[in-house]
Amino acid sequence: MKTNNLLIEIGTEELPAKALPKIINAFKAEMIKELDNANLAYKDIEHFATPRRLALRVLELAERQPDSQQERKGPAIKAAFDDNGEPTKACLGFARSVNADAKDLREKDGYLYFTLDCPGKTVSELLPDILNLVINRLPVPKRMRWGDYDVEFSRPVHWAILLYGAEVIPATILSLKTSNKTYGHRFHHPAAIQLQHADDYEQALHQAKVIAGFEKRRETIHQQIIQIAKQANGIAIVDPDLLDEVTGLVEWPHAIKADFSPRFLDVPAESLISAMEQHQKSFALLDDKQSLLPAFITISNIESKKPENVKQGNEKVMHARLSDAEFFYQNDLKKPLTQNTNNLKTVIFQKELGSLFDKTTRIKTLMQQLTKSLDVDASLAERAALLSKADLLSDMVGEFPELQGTMGYYYAKHAGEPLDVATALKEQYLPRFANDNLPKTTLGSLLAIADRIDTIVGIFGINRAPTGEKDPFGLRRAALGILRIIIDNQLDIDLAELIDLSIDTYQEKITNPKTKIQVLDFILERLRRFFGEQNISADIFNAVFARKPTSPLDFANRVKAIQAFKTLDDADALAAANKRVSRILQKEEISNQQQPVNPALLKEQAEIQLSHLLQEKQAVVAPLFMAHDYQKALTELAELRPAIDLFFDQVLVMDKDNDIKNNRLNLLYQLRQLFLEVADISLLQ
Repeated sequence: MKTNNLLIEIGTEELPAKALPKIINAFKAEMIKELDNANLAYKDIEHFATPRRLALRVLELAERQPDSQQERKGPAIKAAFDDNGEPTKACLGFARSVNADAKDLREKDGYLYFTLDCPGKTVSELLPDILNLVINRLPVPKRMRWGDYDVEFSRPVHWAILLYGAEVIPATILSLKTSNKTYGHRFHHPAAIQLQHADDYEQALHQAKVIAGFEKRRETIHQQIIQIAKQANGIAIVDPDLLDEVTGLVEWPHAIKADFSPRFLDVPAESLISAMEQHQKSFALLDDKQSLLPAFITISNIESKKPENVKQGNEKVMHARLSDAEFFYQNDLKKPLTQNTNNLKTVIFQKELGSLFDKTTRIKTLMQQLTKSLDVDASLAERAALLSKADLLSDMVGEFPELQGTMGYYYAKHAGEPLDVATALKEQYLPRFANDNLPKTTLGSLLAIADRIDTIVGIFGINRAPTGEKDPFGLRRAALGILRIIIDNQLDIDLAELIDLSIDTYQEKITNPKTKIQVLDFILERLRRFFGEQNISADIFNAVFARKPTSPLDFANRVKAIQAFKTLDDADALAAANKRVSRILQKEEISNQQQPVNPALLKEQAEIQLSHLLQEKQAVVAPLFMAHDYQKALTELAELRPAIDLFFDQVLVMDKDNDIKNNRLNLLYQLRQLFLEVADISLLQ
């Protein structure tokens, strides 16, 4: 079948830069879905996106659907013919509906049938409806109307291309007739460009000062930044999200280095970087000592004949932005952090849970308890808790919310607070996202845990737990943060005890009677993802999860022990034996057997040997369990395998004598409990 390349382009006013990657990826995904549904064959789909256009090129798209056949079912034979064998009205009506004679109908399973030949529809017939369907599904933000049109899109649409090879497919897209005309750069090449073929797209736009491919334009910008930074003897801070946003703002990128007054370097570097990135969409420069240079790189959308003018214009605006940051910083330094803490009484944390001052008070109580079991100065912990949210009322954080904690660090240092306290204020928000850095200090770790557990318990306590994909308070992220901090920083913290304490700090505000169990299950369930990302198999996780240890660090130690246990030669046999023992005990409904083994009732040599070995191993592994050395304990227990195999080979557990049977069940229960000290290895695959 003949194929050709299809070009689709929607030309618009400037689209929202941050949404551009999401929109174009959805455009491609939806087109793939609809082409597949229409049974239109193609090789691949390329996508293009700039501030003023969304485009797809479907490679080697078949010119039509393949022909097909459709079987139509008619009336029953009994109703289709009369007693004389003549066709009835029902039969003739069915024949007319399929444009056939009654003699052409065939019988099958007591009914009349006719097979229709269905020629495939052409691309020209199918694409207009497909494209309109796809465009209506695009996740564009804030749809709007323009002019006298009834259609809606994220921005006004000015042109539409639907070009199959060299042929324009007539269609109406967003109230515009399709053509082969596109437009280049708004300033460098404002005139229309007539495409002769779908394959001319990229080259024609490049000549008109537009780099159509999003990834290609992104890489061009990145390389320009690197090159200019190298020439300036610096290293550019290239945030991937900012790079994506800038890529969505320009069609013909031209990087320019500009400077700012060194006086602004007295302001914390993070503040200056936020001002550059958030307000000016520019990239900061560092020297080889990771100190901020008084320079930045901005990306212009034009290739100016007078770049010095562009440079000076950006410097003028940047000076104003950094002056604002300087003013915020100096003004904040005039107000003590403790004053901000008192003012938190007027700031609502959550309507049903009180103010941020109330939250600070609860965190303080949690910190006092956490320091009792860890080597942390209680007075420092109390001070860090008291000041933990004070910077939220600073001018700088009001302007740049992402600097919460960071500005607390600087303001605390300026106020003469202990360095450990200042560092904890900065670390309390770590990790902010997946794979982010963790707090390095114990005090910072505890503050981060206390803050998160307070939020999780409070929201569950008023029955606002996450549902489905909705998690407005970020509780899943908070729970993962708690787990990462505890496990990676080796903190021995019992979640059940911590949740109890947190519930107590809320007093009557907690209305959900199941808060503790729900919060504990919620956090422990996050461990499944945590270990899954470390390629821990599901059966290992399930074996430990069955025991529900409430200390994440203890949970992790058990997982490591089971992972090592599975590599032993005896692991499979011991897992199988545990399965067998578990089934026997369940069948006999022995789930909490406390009866000791009676040596006098041990008759067979195999059960006597197993009993003796169990007593010996209990003495050996008991201190190992106390020390949480589960790996060594399981290695010791693995030596029981020959005795266990011999027991099942030579001993009939379900003896006719009830006393002997129960004694053997007690022995198996003792064996089972020994392994359950670590995990339920019967669940291992």
